[in-house]
Amino acid sequence: MTNRRIFKRKIYDQMVEWKQQRDGKTALLIKGARRVGKSTIVEQFARHEYDSYMLIDFSRVSQEVKSLFTDLMDLDYIFLRLQAIYNVVLKERRSVIVFDEVQNCPLARQAIKHLVKDHRYDYIETGSLISIRKNTEGIIIPSEETRIDMHPMDYEEFRWALGDMVSIPLLRKFFDRQMPLKEAFRKAMRDFRLYMLIGGMPQAVNEYLDTNNLSMVDKVKREIVELYIDDFLKIDPSGRASLLFQAIPSELSKNASRYQVSSVLSDSDRKNLSEVLMAMKDSMVVNIAYHANDPSVGFPLNSDIDQFKMFVGDTGLFVTLAFWDKDITENVIYQKLLSDKLSANLGYVYENIVAQILIASGNKLFYHTWPVDNSNHNYEVDFLLSRGNKIWPIEVKSSGYRTHASLDAFCHKFSDRISNRYLIYSKDFHKDEATTMLPVFMTMFL
Repeated sequence: MTNRRIFKRKIYDQMVEWKQQRDGKTALLIKGARRVGKSTIVEQFARHEYDSYMLIDFSRVSQEVKSLFTDLMDLDYIFLRLQAIYNVVLKERRSVIVFDEVQNCPLARQAIKHLVKDHRYDYIETGSLISIRKNTEGIIIPSEETRIDMHPMDYEEFRWALGDMVSIPLLRKFFDRQMPLKEAFRKAMRDFRLYMLIGGMPQAVNEYLDTNNLSMVDKVKREIVELYIDDFLKIDPSGRASLLFQAIPSELSKNASRYQVSSVLSDSDRKNLSEVLMAMKDSMVVNIAYHANDPSVGFPLNSDIDQFKMFVGDTGLFVTLAFWDKDITENVIYQKLLSDKLSANLGYVYENIVAQILIASGNKLFYHTWPVDNSNHNYEVDFLLSRGNKIWPIEVKSSGYRTHASLDAFCHKFSDRISNRYLIYSKDFHKDEATTMLPVFMTMFL
């Protein structure tokens, strides 16, 4: 029998901060892809931080409940009906009402404006694909919302789930002191590769803790991937979003300077694609890095939305998607990945995990390419971070190669804009003159 664990998540502290600072003046909207744990954390928060709570799950609510939000003239009546239906006593300023999967009832989301103004109770909304136009057509989006993005479990949350509260603070000390781990490096890298394989979807982590079997974990991840493919078909019945999603591993493996939409979709299917791509990004199932045409602090001002790279939001799901041609990703593949003995060039897996870590740390994703003189090749800097009035270029390598021609060329070209420069790779901490060679598991400290 599978145990359903409640995992410790960092977003809980942000929710506490919202409750204390806003005091019911805004509703809390938690956005995230499906299955990242939104409903679980919200219910845990409601149970622990309030005298009572009511959870209205709009993915399976009765028509009677939905109809209550069509007319807001008599809030007393609405609250009475809800308390009777859900058998919950609501207490003024000491109870919270949760609108779970609120995108399924746009009128309830519109009602937030008036419910917050009434100020009797607190309100928390959760939603997936929440900003898709068809879910907000004809309604007024409330401005009385504090919005928080929820991502898959980050590496520290993953270590917490495994009962390890020590490793990450220890790694932080090595990072702060700019020291190699030496004898401790091999285990640290192996631990991190386990996270890359399992990923941060709570169901997958739960399955690993239950079974200690990576093939069983893979089955859970396949169910989630199939759910996302179905979701993309709902928001884009033409099937383009699903095709673009499923092609992410093959597109990244080409090591091209952009996602080559032309190799996935026909000429006619590529027309009017911007709305589909925006819907995919809004779903938070994928992370998109845009090309920075003129790399400087204001990346969004100089980015090219037609030149982009696409990553899977969770690297555990990415690994499953990469081996999608097999019915199940055999344990032997996982074991070889875990011990770093799989022959395939898996540089793109490292690129995906770095993108995931940077997004979870609150960064937007940008990269830069430019042609090598007298050559058909391009230089490429995989990620650019904005820090103060300077930028930090990042090159990602899957192996221990210490060459970084692109990084050197970039830093020469834009020397006055750069403060720190990093090569992220699968070896121990090392300083190579101005370049910091960073083990991939330390990306979270940037």
